[in-house]
Amino acid sequence: MLRDMFKKTYTLIDTKYKGQTQEPNVPEGLLRKCRKCGQPVYRDEVMGNYYICPKCKAYFRVHAYRRIEITADKGSFEEWNQYMEFNNPLNFPGYEEKVKEARQKTRLNEAIVTGKCKIDGQETALGICDARFLMSSMGHVVGEKITRMVERATEEKLPVIIFACSGGARMQEGCVSLMQMAKTSAALKRHHEEGLLFITVLTDPTTGGVTASFGMLGDVILAEPGALIGFAGPRVIQQTIGQKLPEGFQRSEFLLEHGFVDKIVPRQEMKETLGKILKMHYRAEKKADKNAENIDTKTANPIEEIAVATEENEEAVKSKTSLAWENMDMMAGKDSSQKTAWEHVQLSRKSDRPVAADYIEAIFDDFIEFHGDRYFGDDGAVIGGIALFHGKPVTVIGQQKGKTTKENISRNFGMPSPEGYRKALRLMKQAETFHRPIICFVDTPGAFCGIQAEERGQGEAIARNLFELSDLKVPILSIVIGEAGSGGALAMAVANEVWMLENAIYSVLSPEGFASILWKDSKRADEAAGVMKITSKDLLKLHIIEQVIPETMPVSGENLEEIAQDMEGRISIFLEKYEKMSSRELQEQRYQRFRNI
Repeated sequence: MLRDMFKKTYTLIDTKYKGQTQEPNVPEGLLRKCRKCGQPVYRDEVMGNYYICPKCKAYFRVHAYRRIEITADKGSFEEWNQYMEFNNPLNFPGYEEKVKEARQKTRLNEAIVTGKCKIDGQETALGICDARFLMSSMGHVVGEKITRMVERATEEKLPVIIFACSGGARMQEGCVSLMQMAKTSAALKRHHEEGLLFITVLTDPTTGGVTASFGMLGDVILAEPGALIGFAGPRVIQQTIGQKLPEGFQRSEFLLEHGFVDKIVPRQEMKETLGKILKMHYRAEKKADKNAENIDTKTANPIEEIAVATEENEEAVKSKTSLAWENMDMMAGKDSSQKTAWEHVQLSRKSDRPVAADYIEAIFDDFIEFHGDRYFGDDGAVIGGIALFHGKPVTVIGQQKGKTTKENISRNFGMPSPEGYRKALRLMKQAETFHRPIICFVDTPGAFCGIQAEERGQGEAIARNLFELSDLKVPILSIVIGEAGSGGALAMAVANEVWMLENAIYSVLSPEGFASILWKDSKRADEAAGVMKITSKDLLKLHIIEQVIPETMPVSGENLEEIAQDMEGRISIFLEKYEKMSSRELQEQRYQRFRNI
């Protein structure tokens, strides 16, 4: 009854006139109760608001077919394996009746709906878990449906998206349920090896064996706000450790902070976000591999081939960039020779100097930032994600300083921790899988020196980046936009080419550190800067870098657009040049670049 729902306290006056009044006639199903705030809300209002409570903004769980309605393009969904045979592998008492009851209640064959659809015009395989069916636990039918969907997607060269929502393994099936974790993961591995995209969307709740299998295997992992995500449930953890869990523990925001999800996406933005990601991950033809097949085997040194190709395009490159490689003084700008090295250092550190995010916004379109290293955390000192450059997908990564004291503190003054380098490497390996060029913006005083950084393997993280970047099969361009300090910078500069802005610096360590170590006097930093040869002009002469991007005036917000346009033209020519190379040529050119220094 309505009075019970609102728990109204009736007075004697109410009792007196009870027989003379009529209670409002509320149609059944008109109202729903929000689990979070406990308030009744109109069902139609909830449905029209993407199943979000209009009062407390909490998320209602969405039925599988409702999820399809708000995610897939209208009329595009084609269901796969709708009906599958069920059995009771352990002969568990009452299990068959429980499944039968769930089927009657939900009108579903099992706890997941799979098929093919279009999202913003992009074709994809789609799986939707439905919590109404035994809490979307993963039994043998669920595992089989997911596996068949992934196998078919692999065969048809389709990306896969799974909306996860589950209590984990289905206890009534014992180890048979456990094996579904391995089965689905193996299918996804084959899908990955074909260079195909897998996206998981974690909704409330995603726990247990689903978290420990396909839920955390996405190339891109998205999550809805406030979703419970974890391996062991909070109740189990609390009982095990005998302690009260902190507020927000195992919620999606907690996982974002600790590096396990790429992005939290509000439900009303989910379709648009998925559409953008799908468009940026179209399955490109492996031009590099095809080119490799056509290489003249008589050529002894692949570098000779690269040299010939470069020579043929050199005049076009020069005319488009207005960069005369042999005229270094002109390239560095007329005022450059008048500045001391220490003045370059000071300019590179200016607080109003544009940061990586500024260049990303000015040069690229539709940038989607991804977070986390999938091991420990997310590092604000490194930003990265995917974007469009002249309509083509690229991976963009930058070492990010702040513009205010508060922002600098949150980004650790642009000094990455191990998780920052691991995030960068994760995104670079992802770029390799999907044949995307990589553009890095380098701007750091150096890697963070601290106890926690050492505990989490700062040295190993930098070394791993150098190791893996050396033979990535896609073009890599690194641009020094401010400071480039030591191994902390090099970890994002093992590239086919390295460029510098005119007033940027690149050094083995800071001038202050150099003077302190060699001369026992940090006050001689200005003198050290000159000795170290750290300016763009010096490093061009040493063949450490390939290009200097002129700064007619020191770059700032006022002339950023001009610098960005110049940089954009140069990037376009870089990509035109290096995307013609095979994977082997790219690797060999990068190897020889460092081999000859």
